[in-house]
Amino acid sequence: MARRVRGVAAAVATLVAIAALAVVEPAAAAPTQEPFVSSEFRVPMGDGVEVEVRLGGRGPLVDGHLPARPVVAEFSPYGQGCCAELAGPEYNYLQVHIRGTGESDGSFDALGPRSQQDVVEVLGWACGQPWSNGRIGLYGFSASAIMAYNSLHLELPCVEAAVLGAGTHELYRDLLYPGGIPNLLPGTGVLALIGAPSLLAAPDRLGRAPLSALTTLQGMLDVGAGYLQHPTLDAWWRERGMRGDVNDLPILMVTGIFDVESRGPFQAFQELRDDGAHLLVVGAHDGVPAGSGGADGERLRWYDQFLRDVPNGAAAEPAVRLWLSDGDRAEMLAGRFVTAAGDDWPLPGTRWAALALDATRSGTATSLNDGSLTLGPPAPGVQPYLSLPSLPSATDPHTSSLLGIFNGSPTLTDMTLVEPLGLSYTTQPFTADVVAVGPASLELVLSSTAPETDIYAVISDVAPDGTAHPVATGRLRTAYPGIDVDRSLVHDTGAVVQPYGRYDEPDPAAIGEERRYHVELWPIGNRFRAGHRLRLHVVGASAYHAPSLPALNSVRLGEGESRLLLPLLPGTDLAAAMGAASAAPIVAPAARAPASLL
Repeated sequence: MARRVRGVAAAVATLVAIAALAVVEPAAAAPTQEPFVSSEFRVPMGDGVEVEVRLGGRGPLVDGHLPARPVVAEFSPYGQGCCAELAGPEYNYLQVHIRGTGESDGSFDALGPRSQQDVVEVLGWACGQPWSNGRIGLYGFSASAIMAYNSLHLELPCVEAAVLGAGTHELYRDLLYPGGIPNLLPGTGVLALIGAPSLLAAPDRLGRAPLSALTTLQGMLDVGAGYLQHPTLDAWWRERGMRGDVNDLPILMVTGIFDVESRGPFQAFQELRDDGAHLLVVGAHDGVPAGSGGADGERLRWYDQFLRDVPNGAAAEPAVRLWLSDGDRAEMLAGRFVTAAGDDWPLPGTRWAALALDATRSGTATSLNDGSLTLGPPAPGVQPYLSLPSLPSATDPHTSSLLGIFNGSPTLTDMTLVEPLGLSYTTQPFTADVVAVGPASLELVLSSTAPETDIYAVISDVAPDGTAHPVATGRLRTAYPGIDVDRSLVHDTGAVVQPYGRYDEPDPAAIGEERRYHVELWPIGNRFRAGHRLRLHVVGASAYHAPSLPALNSVRLGEGESRLLLPLLPGTDLAAAMGAASAAPIVAPAARAPASLL
């Protein structure tokens, strides 16, 4: 009987719907959108080299060309076609192949001085074209963002704003030699991605200017050799880093907390915040968390406000907005995240707590030592481990997030397989949430059987079931023990909470010599929920890096020895969360380092 009632109800509902359809006015037809049209130009540079420039936008055409509009320009080595509509139909778009890449002639110089000058010359040419209204915005993602950052010290004609995703502040420090360690996989991968479009364009290049093919090939070979020939942060690398912004541009910087280049936008923001920069940490190479909204809408608002004078409030948003993990990167991508915001970086009110590396066994880890992280005086000791390449899918979440091939493989991305081969130090379970946001620092007193070895540190969030998920990484080659205090984040007490390492001159240790190393951990952003633990792993360098020689390293523990300086979001009471009777030892409040340039 119930089935029959439901059937009658369904029939009545259907008749009502049909009747309703009979009286509904037909929907107004959507306005017809003008077709997207594109064209190509060969633009000669001051030295005679021609670069490929592609223009795109929507009509209606005026005298055979696109109407004058604001232009969004991207300078990329990846040889893209034309053109992504990054901000909608109210803009025209310029896609420029950097010299020596794609279909541009000349020799690729790894985003160096000649390519930077090309940026100036192409912008000057574009500004005077009939399809430009004299207002240009830069766009960049990854390599094209690096190209933009590297060019800001030059006067950029007609540029009024920029939106830059990922990218580096210093190409050496932020991607290719983090901690002075050759980052082999990203380095070779980028070169391959740049070389492939140039190879595909070879037939066209040979038909147009046969000798240019040899110049392009030589440029690629020179860049590969240059990477290996410049292992220290010398003048060659400084020319490929950011050197200020004479244009005072408002820049929206977009990155992700696990991005392969995550450090760069944080540092660029610190340098350019007084020019109106904003930092949006919502995902880049590392993926965009479900439900976060991503950066697309914010990019449109930014261009509209600064290139079309639309009063949409984009610049009135908090200068720093962050989407952070809640214990695990994979779950963050699936939509479980926490957010934070403020007007500066580190977030105002950030404080750092000192957690001592303690020889007391925690009873929770499968590592060689199963040590503890404590707030009180630590038990002394010397703990050795063998420095061998570690499982990179776990110990380098930044590069693994770029590859994406390990997503959905928790066995390869948590620390279970890595832990038995290194040292670990673990807190007690937190009794309340602990939110760690900011740059972190590991001070490690270490000796080695090799004059040069690699320190590799991973912070993980340990769930109640014992699974340790990596949430931050730090690395340092021991040949570079020095720091530049003036460029570090330092408190009046002298505590270095974000070390700025010196990589200009190697200083190997004597075999067995103990030295204090300041290891910079890239920005961490994670909530350690009540019932979870924080664990510090000291292991061999990720196998994504060029390996150093195997070595037996020893870490000294005890009062005044090795410690982790952990950034805490305002409102986090670490001492209470660790069941301590007194407040956590606070190392320093957030302090701004001098904005000196390389």
